[in-house]
Amino acid sequence: MTKFVLGKKAGMTQLFDENGLAVPATVIECNPMFVIQNKTVEKDGYKAVKVATGDIREKLVNKPDKGQFAKAEIAPKRTIREFKTEEDYTLGQEIKVSDMLAVGDHVDVSGVSKGKGYQGNIKRHGQKGGPDGHGSMYHRRVGSMGANSTPARVLPGKKMPGHMGAVNCTVQNLTVVSVDGERGILVLRGAVPGPKGGIVTVTSSVKAK
Repeated sequence: MTKFVLGKKAGMTQLFDENGLAVPATVIECNPMFVIQNKTVEKDGYKAVKVATGDIREKLVNKPDKGQFAKAEIAPKRTIREFKTEEDYTLGQEIKVSDMLAVGDHVDVSGVSKGKGYQGNIKRHGQKGGPDGHGSMYHRRVGSMGANSTPARVLPGKKMPGHMGAVNCTVQNLTVVSVDGERGILVLRGAVPGPKGGIVTVTSSVKAK
């Protein structure tokens, strides 16, 4: 069974195991998901399910999404995601986090990382700074741009300053520590991408131990 959960990062805390050791943990708020569309190989070329979660005012929903919510006979939802799966689901079906995950499962978590703005090479790529002497005049700059007359240009892929963060990234093989289906709470061991309140998708681990 393909496992998937759509949630919101609530923050980090720490738990204590049976040996008294502190375990870093991330709490994810997982409101019930509702199936709004089933995609099939015959019609769409692949099999998947589209789910929605989180309440939203109806005036903020566009007309195509309103049609999908009306067809599924559910109230409009804020966040919509699609997951590839071989299982069949009923239109409008409610899916709780406890229906998908259990303690001890291994999962991959994807989300948009925190944006850091425009950063230099030392912070963005972890490069070493220049000499710290006052006369060096070269403390945190990029360094050589490459050869002069040949090829007389900066080669593609050169690590340079630029926008850092705010990209989709995945943390693999995290362990489920706790699941509360009634309150919609999922606790994972370790850190997950993004800020507090960021949307994350939790799926079955592709590299489970």
